[in-house]
Amino acid sequence: MDGAPVAQALNVVAGTASAAIAGFYRSAEYKALARITQATYRNTLERFRKDYGHLPLGGMRTVDVNRILDSVSPGSAVHLRKRLHQLFEYAIGAGLVTANPVKDAKRVGKKTKGYRTWSEFDIAAYRARWGEGTRQRLAMEILLYTGLRRADAVRLGWRHIAGDRIEITASKTGAELSIPIHEELWRFLKELPRTDPAFIVTAYGKQRSDKAFTAFIAEAAAKSEIKAQASPHGLRKAACRRLAEAGASAHEIMSITGHTKMEEILTYTRAAEQKRLSQAAMAKMAGAFDLKLPNLEAGLGNTADKALETLTAVMDVARPTGLEPVFPP
Repeated sequence: MDGAPVAQALNVVAGTASAAIAGFYRSAEYKALARITQATYRNTLERFRKDYGHLPLGGMRTVDVNRILDSVSPGSAVHLRKRLHQLFEYAIGAGLVTANPVKDAKRVGKKTKGYRTWSEFDIAAYRARWGEGTRQRLAMEILLYTGLRRADAVRLGWRHIAGDRIEITASKTGAELSIPIHEELWRFLKELPRTDPAFIVTAYGKQRSDKAFTAFIAEAAAKSEIKAQASPHGLRKAACRRLAEAGASAHEIMSITGHTKMEEILTYTRAAEQKRLSQAAMAKMAGAFDLKLPNLEAGLGNTADKALETLTAVMDVARPTGLEPVFPP
């Protein structure tokens, strides 16, 4: 762009970033995405389109991409870089551009742990605040005993119950899930009305939206005096953690939660294994190095601060008579 600021480029239509984005929305790769993923991608691309859609896509250089990434928060830059890379790859395949300047653009931000996993203390505090029969309690138990994503949890209802299993298609991946109903969860489900659109409904019997459900859980957690971030996704992560700590393998956990990437689940299984191994290691060490010596007439015992003094006294008593050290003290 000849050194000119990105925003000062000519306002053109044909060959612009906006035209490429519109084409991407019509592409087979975009149409193959789950609706929730499409919405996420579109949200990022439309923000970019608003400010830079008038620019010629083929004239965008790596330095321009870097400037754009610098103009947003680190968290937003991570997602924007991914979507721009995807946009240029589509544009190359469609014959709109010949190169992808995002490949050499800076990688911003740092990996985070994402949504905080609910702890057992959080779960206990929430249960103490919201008794059985409340909508808040029902929502948490569903998330905790199914590991479903928020978008699937809010639409879960009697139509998804087949005998003693939950049969549901994951909205994000399209995976067909068949989840055994835990006996604790069944206690909460069995008396629910069969006419409601879903198990988790509003006070007016309406199904909750994804965003409203997140706010609902966050507010309920805050009233439970859970100070840290508390979200539906954090409960999904707690379900994964619990399965791992119960000894479930990565593949077993994935069969419940619908995860498609092994690495995401290995985080939980490795953490659980680390806990088990450290517990076993500490149990083996317990007592292995305790020095148990008889109480001596001198009043020495087995206290830690007298251990060396006690050991020295015992050695003096046990030394054979008539043997003196070569170099007496």
